[in-house]
Amino acid sequence: MQHSTPPHEITAREAPPRPTFAQAFRVWLRIGLLSFGGPAGQIALMHKELVEERRWISEARFLHALNYCMLLPGPEAQQLAIYIGWLLHGARGGVVAGVLFVLPGFCVILALATLYAVFQDTHWLGSLFFGLKAAVLAIVIEAVWRVGKRALRNGVMVSLAAGAFGALFVFDAPFPLVVLAAGLIGYVGARNWPKVFEPASHGGGEAASVLGDETAHPPASWGRSLKVAAVWGALWLLPFVALGAVFGWRSAYVDIASFFSKMAVVTFGGAYAVLAYVAQQAVETHHWLEPGEMLDGLAMAETTPGPLILVLTYVGFLAGFRNPLGLTPLGGGVLGAVVTTWVTFVPCFLWIFLGAPFVERIRGNKALSGALAAITAAVVGVILNLAIWFALHVLFREMTTIAAGPASIQWPVLRSLDVWAALLALVAVASLLKFRLGVPGTLAICAVLGFAIRTWT
Repeated sequence: MQHSTPPHEITAREAPPRPTFAQAFRVWLRIGLLSFGGPAGQIALMHKELVEERRWISEARFLHALNYCMLLPGPEAQQLAIYIGWLLHGARGGVVAGVLFVLPGFCVILALATLYAVFQDTHWLGSLFFGLKAAVLAIVIEAVWRVGKRALRNGVMVSLAAGAFGALFVFDAPFPLVVLAAGLIGYVGARNWPKVFEPASHGGGEAASVLGDETAHPPASWGRSLKVAAVWGALWLLPFVALGAVFGWRSAYVDIASFFSKMAVVTFGGAYAVLAYVAQQAVETHHWLEPGEMLDGLAMAETTPGPLILVLTYVGFLAGFRNPLGLTPLGGGVLGAVVTTWVTFVPCFLWIFLGAPFVERIRGNKALSGALAAITAAVVGVILNLAIWFALHVLFREMTTIAAGPASIQWPVLRSLDVWAALLALVAVASLLKFRLGVPGTLAICAVLGFAIRTWT
């Protein structure tokens, strides 16, 4: 019988034993249950669990994988989980990591959407998850500091991070453009100044990890790529064939599958990049939602575990609930939610299983590695942007924007500091950094305190 060594009993120089599939399953389930706070919080949580505490993957490999995921459409945190799961245990590891990252949030959103459709009331949800937001803010702050300390090794990398942050936070630049510009700078820079754009790697004093810089990875081949594309492409198309055969090719369910499949390939930069378009189409074109209902769904997705893009599950539920086509309304809602979730997340597995072997292969190419190192620096700015956006929404009850300057830049105007939220954030920082109570303990303390505050004030 295999026993794992607790993380604190492994010396800094000794690589921990490779986790068994069962051990990885439990950790991926834990991450799925605790993945609050959008992509910044989720990336922070995985960094803490997989890099710092368990040392299943080195910092350099973690950042290398994150760079690739940032270039893809869809939820980058879930794709990062798939990537690392694949590195640890092959395809089955990637499938389990990706599914468990989404499954808890899907179940919660499905339950909340059902209650919403029946009772049209979610005000209690804010009380329940008020404290969790403050805890997640502390996790995000810690991640920005730790990842930034590792990735920003010189002034050029600091400048790239600052430029990415300014482009996103100040000028609201398109996310793919920011990442691709950083990659181009890194590619050119690595060919001319290789030392400046050298990727982060472990030095002699670094703790060893299961997936260190030298670890072999599954090989890349065009034959394998064709097989992966055929299998996952067929799984992606499966709902169209099944729903068309049962309900007809012009049915609402086929429309749901088609619409959200399109969203799956254009969601660069996270859910907020497409939510306005989804809301407009769902309300005005398809008439799946009433005006204002999208905001209620967004509130659900922001305060439950899993990717924020799970708000689409809520949209799909209401679409099916109001167009049951011979099913009961609840049956139609569940089918709409399942179809939406399927076509939204199956492509994530396709992107990772298709591209990850090639991305692993280029770790030895100095120019391409330099491009990814520059993207790493830009990603620090991206995470900082997400962290500040999240902090503003946690700490202030009102936030509007005004256009100012010659380019009509949108600047946030903050009103009504939420003192209780600020105090809870300080409690979370102390719990996490000073008392070392860990993520679950910090989340539990803040959840109880937050619910008590919202109930009694």
